[in-house]
Amino acid sequence: MQKIHHLIDGRPVVGRSGRTSPVFNPATGAQTGELDLADVSEVDTAVASAKAAFGDWRNISVAKRTRLMFRFRDLVDSNAEEIARRLTAEHGKVVSDARGEVARAIENIEYACGLAEHLKGDYNENASTGVDVHTAHRPLGVVVGITPFNFPAMVPLWMIPNAVACGNTFVLKPSEKDPSAPMLIAELFQEAGFPPGVLNVVHGDKVSVDRLLEHPDIKAVSFVGSTPIAKYVHRTASTNGKRVQALAGAKNHMVILPDADLDMAADAAVSAAYGSAGERCMAISVAVAVGGVGDGLVEAIRVRMEKLSIGSGDDPSSEMGPLVTREHRDKVAGYIGVGVDEGATVVVDGRDTEFEGDGFFIGTTLIDDVTTDMTVYRDEIFGPVLCVVRVDTYHEAVKLISDNPWGNGTAIFTRDGGAARRFQEDADAGMVGINVPIPVPVGYHSFGGWKDSLFGDTTMYGPEGFRFYTKPKVITTRWPDPAESTVNLGFPENH
Repeated sequence: MQKIHHLIDGRPVVGRSGRTSPVFNPATGAQTGELDLADVSEVDTAVASAKAAFGDWRNISVAKRTRLMFRFRDLVDSNAEEIARRLTAEHGKVVSDARGEVARAIENIEYACGLAEHLKGDYNENASTGVDVHTAHRPLGVVVGITPFNFPAMVPLWMIPNAVACGNTFVLKPSEKDPSAPMLIAELFQEAGFPPGVLNVVHGDKVSVDRLLEHPDIKAVSFVGSTPIAKYVHRTASTNGKRVQALAGAKNHMVILPDADLDMAADAAVSAAYGSAGERCMAISVAVAVGGVGDGLVEAIRVRMEKLSIGSGDDPSSEMGPLVTREHRDKVAGYIGVGVDEGATVVVDGRDTEFEGDGFFIGTTLIDDVTTDMTVYRDEIFGPVLCVVRVDTYHEAVKLISDNPWGNGTAIFTRDGGAARRFQEDADAGMVGINVPIPVPVGYHSFGGWKDSLFGDTTMYGPEGFRFYTKPKVITTRWPDPAESTVNLGFPENH
């Protein structure tokens, strides 16, 4: 069984706490690893390493930081297949999803390779007579990333490259459910030549998280996870004087207007609802059928669900894998039962699908006639469950999105350019797709929702990531007129 340790000051460190956590292969249900869980003293050691490294790292030239970042990018790219394999082995997502995750992660390293452009700052000569003003962007110090199980490679790379390129040092606390992919990324970071202590990795649970949130030497915290934990992280870290960006849960709506290309919309709904087994904050969990489109949409989705291949993620024929844990699989199954009890129509029941072995599998579910007071609508299920809500008008659809407490992402499917343009203004969400079901921004824009989908100072990665990981310093300078200088500058007497 694989033993997974911390990485502190550039080397593996065996845990001292005596506490461990099991790591499973979700496709088989077998335990494949044992993860060390840090105690407070181990967290303190990692932070002390990052703090010691910061003094030198912040003064490393931008040119050298950029060269190291390019080298890191190339190493991640050349090891993409192995990272994807580890994602599949511990998260369960199919290989195509795993490869896609790595590709999106590399985008963020590439953006960080160009941060020298942002770090140039701004300059005004003669802002007042003889007075020059310029703004410099300084690193914060030691910063922290607390990342989720559903994208264990991509989300750390939303954070680490930008933070480090800006001159900060970093402590990563990845999910304990699937730690091998982020550990490989950290090892490649060392191989690229970054100094020891610039990136440290500590594994843990609430003990580790609470210490990171209160540690006096940590200046900023980045978090992605559920809404209740995001609120806790934001409140606790802010109370302790830290910058916080905490991305939270979602209930993403996809609006289908009567003029939409129904085949395109159904294809999009299936991939967006059931890809990665629905375990993603940008998954479509509510299809809003406007006007008379509902019957045709439900049937088109149902037919496609019948053809969906569910199996082990390392099987090339699989289009959806298992859920990450047995407990989560059972929780998702419970939501389907609640939907039945509350009067929804279960068109396809994922509990009816039978699987061999002990993997954490469940079939895809489609629930029609859902109303906004039902639990399956109100809660973030985070599994392969798609709810269909029927409304009469576009305005009712927009109101659904506005009234929902979350505002992460949303999408509309229509052939009408005017309706699409109106929707991008009306939709009360941070990310909007027009005939695009999962509008995740590319690495040079920023990711984040509104309302209860985001707590803290900024959204994540891209330009907002740069702003989060730096603090502006404005310098105003004034020098005597050269003619008044006590130094002989060789000016003519009447200068």
